[in-house]
Amino acid sequence: MENRIFNFNAGPAALPLAVLEEVRDDLISYKGEGLSVMEMSHRSKTFDSIIKEAEELAKEVYSIPDGYHVIFMQGGATLQFAAVPLNLLGENQSADYINTGSWSKKAIAEAEKLGKKVNVIATSEDQNFNYIPDSFSINPDAGYLHITSNNTIFGTQWANYPDTGSVPLVADMSSDIGCRPFDISKFGVIYAGAQKNMGPSGVTFVIIRNDLMEKSPDNIPTMTSYKLIGGKDSLYNTPPTFGIYILKLVLQWVKDGGGLNKLAETNLMKANMIYDILDSSDFYKGTVVKESRSIMNVTFRLPTEDLEKDFIAKTLAEGMIGLKGHRSVGGCRASIYNAVPLEAVKTLTEFMKEFEKSNG
Repeated sequence: MENRIFNFNAGPAALPLAVLEEVRDDLISYKGEGLSVMEMSHRSKTFDSIIKEAEELAKEVYSIPDGYHVIFMQGGATLQFAAVPLNLLGENQSADYINTGSWSKKAIAEAEKLGKKVNVIATSEDQNFNYIPDSFSINPDAGYLHITSNNTIFGTQWANYPDTGSVPLVADMSSDIGCRPFDISKFGVIYAGAQKNMGPSGVTFVIIRNDLMEKSPDNIPTMTSYKLIGGKDSLYNTPPTFGIYILKLVLQWVKDGGGLNKLAETNLMKANMIYDILDSSDFYKGTVVKESRSIMNVTFRLPTEDLEKDFIAKTLAEGMIGLKGHRSVGGCRASIYNAVPLEAVKTLTEFMKEFEKSNG
């Protein structure tokens, strides 16, 4: 489409073009009703059907089994850092955390602010978070084990999720939910800010086991209560209506495109195209050990910071945006979420080869 560039931003991130076109067509008058989804009441029959369809699509696309509840919340993953311990930890109960980077550290800090006892049972900070720990012991009395499934800043991802036995597994899946099939039954709670792989910013998607939802104490802030928000079908107050509408369209796009199995195949292909260059080059250097590499966020360095600046400037000139690494670590990063097309990665890898020829 004219004037569209390839979007490698880490978040808010690329949305499917087909979804954007449908939003455009219905923006002024949704399905001929004479008003936009942004304008209609969240108590209307039309929006009620939108949010219910979004929930049903999520259950279908992600294969969510019986015994789980889908909740649409606000506040991003950051609010969930507090909501999880507030909802799940009883008095004097502790929680286990695995620290794999910046977002894990923020989740740990937020729980500690609330006076909760946190046990960091494993960390990869000793090697600047370039791997996922594979050796740790879970406290059998822990209220939950919290992990960050994918780390946008450092480019690591859990290849396999830990077996936690009777301890509920809680995962921040903000940056890789739906990039591949996953077994919901292994988890007690999954939460994700929508703005990377599910839709626009403003919606937080939560999957929670019913028995854990019922644990929510009555004395926690209303907007953190899974029991209160979930018990009102995500309509306790005005939800982010337009964001939920777009999220529904993205889920339909995933379903129409062959589901998570097809997405996983394409995502792995995209990631391997970039990693193959990193592995065969003395010019580009990946920052993550192979076993822990993310298929969503590929991080790499060039020989000098000046070359990195030149690389980023020239990719932008060639119609590619968002390839600058996070400000806390520098370097380069290609965020290749579900909606980033294969053509975008082909364009990037061809540019990488040419840039190395000119500067290597």
